[in-house]
Amino acid sequence: MARVLTVTLNPALDLTVRLASLRLGEVNRSEGLDVHAAGKGLNVAQVLADHGHQLTVTGFLGEGNPQAFEHLFAARGFADEFVRVAGETRSNIKLAEAEGQVTDINGPGLAVSDAQRDDLLARIERLAPAHDLVVVAGSLPGGVDSAWFAELLRRLKQLGVRVALDTSGAALRAGLETAPWLVKPNEEELAEARGISPDPEALAGEARRLQAEGIEHVVVSQGAQGVSWFSSREAWHANPPKVRVVSTVGAGDSLLAGMLHGLLEGWPAERTLAHAAAIAAQAVGQVGFGITDWAQLAEFEASVRLQPLSQ
Repeated sequence: MARVLTVTLNPALDLTVRLASLRLGEVNRSEGLDVHAAGKGLNVAQVLADHGHQLTVTGFLGEGNPQAFEHLFAARGFADEFVRVAGETRSNIKLAEAEGQVTDINGPGLAVSDAQRDDLLARIERLAPAHDLVVVAGSLPGGVDSAWFAELLRRLKQLGVRVALDTSGAALRAGLETAPWLVKPNEEELAEARGISPDPEALAGEARRLQAEGIEHVVVSQGAQGVSWFSSREAWHANPPKVRVVSTVGAGDSLLAGMLHGLLEGWPAERTLAHAAAIAAQAVGQVGFGITDWAQLAEFEASVRLQPLSQ
């Protein structure tokens, strides 16, 4: 198995409130509350750990409320290389309705100093060469702009490590300019970052342009419509099985982890994509992150419908 470093610059405590339906402006009775240490890179790390990979996790973490994160790191066996920052890691509130609709209320994140940015950059430069892959995922906290973010990605590329990128907005625009090994935007994120229409034909054309610019793998998630994967050798679309949606939180992160596992193991394209789509399907049927039922996952994988896309 591989050694993987995940970089989560803006982690969060996810507070998922489960309720039958959300009635705006009224008193709502919850059916349960789940709290998870989260953030896109950490979500990916949990699914990769379930596959047996060795994880090192880094980024910025608040000194005021690290307990849930440190418990996760210990339980999962993650090597903790987070830079501690004054204050509390943000909380994201997820209002999950019984029919699968989720309303997100995301906190703003920590305020990071110049010295803390330098500390993290030095840590990543020290850690990255000992890993087979670096996953950089999630939004940017206060004090971290897209220029610094692009410099981080360029430094990683100079070290010769493969970088998988999953972010949005200005960070995605800057990140695409550095031509990482793999990118995984959703259709809206890619369309916004490149100023194109979100229709499948335009997205496919943009994916091929990104490949021409040096990005080997472009993975475009499309929610219930599946995922399209454009690699340097072939292109495929996967339609996932129909499942009862509990929460869509973390589905894209689970998909990315499945893709990375297949690529790290050298699996054929069809197996890699079917496995990743199945993991995402399982993820939307639960609250939390990780593979909870391997037998169910195998059934989902067998139900994924694959079709080649023209190159």
